[in-house]
Amino acid sequence: MSTETKPVIRVKDLTIGYGDNIVLRNVDFEILTGEIFTILGGSGCGKSTLLKHMIGLMQPLGGSVLIDGTDIVTAQGSDRLGILRKIGIAYQNGALFGSMNLMENLCLALEEFTDLPKDAMEMIARMKLKSVGLESAAYKMPAELSGGMRKRAAIARALSLDPKVLFLDEPSAGLDPITSAQLDELILKLSHSLRITFVIVTHELSSIFTVANRVVMLDKNTKTIIATGKPAELRDHSDNPWVRQFFNRQA
Repeated sequence: MSTETKPVIRVKDLTIGYGDNIVLRNVDFEILTGEIFTILGGSGCGKSTLLKHMIGLMQPLGGSVLIDGTDIVTAQGSDRLGILRKIGIAYQNGALFGSMNLMENLCLALEEFTDLPKDAMEMIARMKLKSVGLESAAYKMPAELSGGMRKRAAIARALSLDPKVLFLDEPSAGLDPITSAQLDELILKLSHSLRITFVIVTHELSSIFTVANRVVMLDKNTKTIIATGKPAELRDHSDNPWVRQFFNRQA
């Protein structure tokens, strides 16, 4: 297997929930290096909850999440820190600090995880903002930005430590169709230029068909994965009628 097709993430037999309430059980899938991978499904199926477990914010009831060979579920100390250095996260609401301008927001992670001098950190922050088309907004406050610009700024901040994997939680939520399409173009551009792996949680069909190499589809009734594959193949050839309905937007 070539380097480009090795799994960078392996989710193995993952069961997640709260006490006796199981959200997902026995979830298994792999994400290949360099691909744009989408987690999708209907409302309440556990998409964002699964993402939170994959980035170590929540502990599962069972199973493992291997990122670059190390299990984030059990990793501690320097091992856990090493995993966190390899991933970046852009949350649905952007999660930018409102009291800081974009430059300050981007420098936060660099201040915490590096010993770089201030001018070097600012140079890196400026480069990341340029990569998402926001170099001219470096000293603007989040409140001065449109929704689409805040999403781009959150992606720039998530890229500040040059992660191997970038997680995006509902990146198109709240955006108009044109801004959403521009964000899809940005994801494709960054995937091509940086050759990083994207893991995207979304239910926006237009974005899925535009950017996703492969998807896993979750189902809240069976509490597990009901489909895995390329979006167009699942739309046209899935043997599960509900999967075909979802991809064809049929009631």
